[in-house]
Amino acid sequence: MKIALYGRDFNDSVLPFVQEVFDALTAHNIEIVVYQKFNNFLKHKVNLPEHYKTFTNNKDLVNKVDVLLSLGGDGTLLDTLSLVRDSEIPVIGINFGRLGFLASINKNEIKTAIAALVKGEYTLDRRGLLHVESQSELFGDENFALNDITIHRRDNSAMMIIHAYMNGEFVNSYWADGLIIATPTGSTAYSLSCGGPIILPNAQSFVITPIAPHNLTVRPIIVPDDVELTFEIEARSTKFLLSADSKTETVDKSVKISITKAKFHINLIRLNNETYLTTLRNKLLWGIDTRNY
Repeated sequence: MKIALYGRDFNDSVLPFVQEVFDALTAHNIEIVVYQKFNNFLKHKVNLPEHYKTFTNNKDLVNKVDVLLSLGGDGTLLDTLSLVRDSEIPVIGINFGRLGFLASINKNEIKTAIAALVKGEYTLDRRGLLHVESQSELFGDENFALNDITIHRRDNSAMMIIHAYMNGEFVNSYWADGLIIATPTGSTAYSLSCGGPIILPNAQSFVITPIAPHNLTVRPIIVPDDVELTFEIEARSTKFLLSADSKTETVDKSVKISITKAKFHINLIRLNNETYLTTLRNKLLWGIDTRNY
């Protein structure tokens, strides 16, 4: 079995857990391939295996590794999209961050999780993505998002007016600070904090969630994921921000944005001892009441 490791720079308090990952992989005789920038950061910080390889981009992984293991929080796991793309390489994350909806393995369960991974005690959770297009070719060949695509005002306090269309039919003009178009995966992220609903991963839908709308009767709306959403912007500022997960670009307000479901999906690994609903209960503390303790 060959596993690729991806991570960002982090503080030294996490290093013992990183060491535990390498030790556990080595104990199972797993071939290890480390992201080059991450490898440069780890040198002289942990005891790396005697034999391992490095990689720099998605071409180094396609048909060459079995699993991509993300070390960090949800943001780190979102970075792996540019590495796996449409290769269908399964991704699993060990959470060194805070909440960890996507990187769901707790750092105190590393040995158990890697043992389950080696034994094949997991299922693949297919997650759909968003695809964004415009005449400006935004984000180049990484114009996709697992969580959400967000339209947001840039450099003043004035609201935007975002005209939204679905398959060419007018939906609404949103007077707001911005608009979030989220997948079911992203429904527990920014959209949730702005009052959007939680959508189960297999629901085959998107949610459009306004950010601080001026008209309080304008609420989030769930739409099928087989439609084309287009957006036109009015604003005092000549520029606005467009984000696709952690990627952000400054865009001229004359640019029309088109969002559809991407033609490929990402495979998230879910160990057999967890389900999406147990993750929701654990991460959102459902059912927790101090009166019970």
